[in-house]
Parts: sequence; C-alpha cells; structure tokens
Amino acid sequence: MGSDESYNFVFKVVLIGESGVGKSNLLSRFTKNEFNHESRTTIGVEFSTRTVQLDNFAIKAQIWDTAGLERYRAITSAYYRGAVGALLVYDVSRHLTYESTERWLKELYDHADPHIVVMLVGNKRDLESLRTVPTEEAKDFAEKKGIKFMETSALDSTNVEEAFTEVLTGWSYFLKHKSSVFFEIPTDFSPVYFQQSIRRWPAGK
Repeated sequence: MGSDESYNFVFKVVLIGESGVGKSNLLSRFTKNEFNHESRTTIGVEFSTRTVQLDNFAIKAQIWDTAGLERYRAITSAYYRGAVGALLVYDVSRHLTYESTERWLKELYDHADPHIVVMLVGNKRDLESLRTVPTEEAKDFAEKKGIKFMETSALDSTNVEEAFTEVLTGWSYFLKHKSSVFFEIPTDFSPVYFQQSIRRWPAGK
C-alpha cells in the first residue's frame, strides 16, 4: 500500500449507489485495508485517500463516499463534479439496489465530467447463497451502458484492489491517448487535479 507523503496528481473517485450496499467498507478496505462489521449509514459525504503508482507517477486517489439515502442526494450531487472515476455499487443479495443503478448512472452523467470512467460494482459477492442478481445480468447491463463491471467483496477483499485500480488506470489511459500532458509533466509540477493540469499545460509542448 502506497504512502500519502509524496504524489504528483490527485484523482477524485466517487462511490455511489443505494444505502447499505457496502460503499463505506469498500472505501475503508481500499484505503486502510479495514472492514467494519458495524458500519453505519454515511450521513452526507466523507472521503479517504491512498497513494498508488500508475505509469511511473504517484497518484493520490481521493475516494469520496456519497450518501445513498434519498434525502441526502441533493447534498452529495455537487461532489460528482471534478471526479475522474466512479464506482456504482449495488448489493448482489438485494435486487432493488441493482434496479436503481440506472437512475444513479443518469444522475452521475448529469453532474460529472463526460470522460469519467465508470464501473458497475456488484458488492457482497461473499453472500453467494443469498444472491438475487445474476452476474451475467449485471455484466450485460454494464456492456450495454458502455461501462466497466466487476463483482467484489469488501468483507474478504475479493477484487477490491482490482476494481479501484482499473478505474484509476482507465483515466490515465484516456489521458495518454487524448493528451500529451501525461507524458510531459515537469518534476516540480505541483499536485493538482488532472482536469486542471489539462487546462493549464500547453498541448504538444
């Protein structure tokens, strides 16, 4: 696990989805390698960070946990702005949380950058005996929407690292193919959001 002491850039990633699907535990598992069996509903928004290495750059992943309760959605909608990635999380044992993913996806695209990297995440795959959302059904939905898909378990860590890394890597891939910025950052470049660096750093220089 990387250190937060030194980094080149900040990547903001938001966790969205209904209450109780395990967003907070995905956050704590990725950033702290912890799991809280008594995790309570997040009120408002909280975030945690972890620094990872991507393409020879130290990236500070700033992971935001947005509240899933309906009455808090107006508060959290502003936090979509500036995000380079999003994990849209549902609970594989609660089909209603999967049914709401299309609404969450629409809300995300209404507020987020058009180039945001999105992954549909079926969490709690350790509850296989209670599964109500077939893997293939969710995978087909993700393919139709043009987003990534993965099933995870914050409880036993299955695919948690892989899910966050794939989203973060997806944004760096976009930059490498759409902008010369990614390859030509001076060593003394101050840590900023990638969106800001694209605007401020002359293309092709």
